[in-house]
Amino acid sequence: MFFELSIIRHLIALLRSRLQVLRAEPEAGYSTEAVVVIALLVAMAITAVGIIAAKVISTAHNISTGGSGG
Repeated sequence: MFFELSIIRHLIALLRSRLQVLRAEPEAGYSTEAVVVIALLVAMAITAVGIIAAKVISTAHNISTGGSGG
């Protein structure tokens, strides 16, 4: 048999056993859900900081200091 198929069968068996554990304990998935939500919030916060920083830097480049006037 192909080596790859044995790996896939092993992974499927592992996933089935993990699903059985999760079905037996429905509250066990809460921590995973919390981690995903927190990761999304962090990604949105990083995006917001990046947008604000880009606008601040753009505005700072447009400030006239009056030093180059003749």
